[in-house]
Amino acid sequence: MSSKPEVLVFDLGGVLINWNGIDPLIRLSGGRLDREAARQFWMHTPWAAKLDLGECTPLEFAGAMADELQLQISPEDMLAQLRSWNSGAFPGARALLQQLSAEWPLAALSNINSSHWQQVSEEFHLVDLFDHVFASYQIRLRKPDPAVYSHVEQALGRQGKQIAFFDDNIECVEAARAAGWQAFHTVGFEPLQATLRAQGWL
Repeated sequence: MSSKPEVLVFDLGGVLINWNGIDPLIRLSGGRLDREAARQFWMHTPWAAKLDLGECTPLEFAGAMADELQLQISPEDMLAQLRSWNSGAFPGARALLQQLSAEWPLAALSNINSSHWQQVSEEFHLVDLFDHVFASYQIRLRKPDPAVYSHVEQALGRQGKQIAFFDDNIECVEAARAAGWQAFHTVGFEPLQATLRAQGWL
């Protein structure tokens, strides 16, 4: 069991929000991409970074993505696909955040683009529960860049083990641990709950 943190920081997609860009990408590629290759695309492809950092429009990214992966799909249809991969908050996510907010300040730290942020902020009914929101396309920093963790520390006025962080990508978790945070690899909502219980925080 870890020491009790002073703030809880959550990734959104894959942790609190049911985002699945892996299975559709495998399907669109005709099976040329396996699950790990599809995950790596989102983490490491330069165009994905440009999208998350607000350096290209979602439509520009959709066209580049279709080209790079040799998908027989128009940019407009690809953009519609991208939006459809966000299917809302996991059942129970809002109630969990409400429960945790009685004891901790809460923050969101997400690699997210403007199109998906519009969905999250207008449709998924979670954002109002966070005391701080760090959306990559707004702060122009992206996990797992060490600079994003320093930015969050400065904004929160806390550092190291005072911060507990939950993310579904191991690279982001490892970078947070390198910054001294208590960081947990939680893929999906049930593992998030289980981790919080195991730590005695839920």
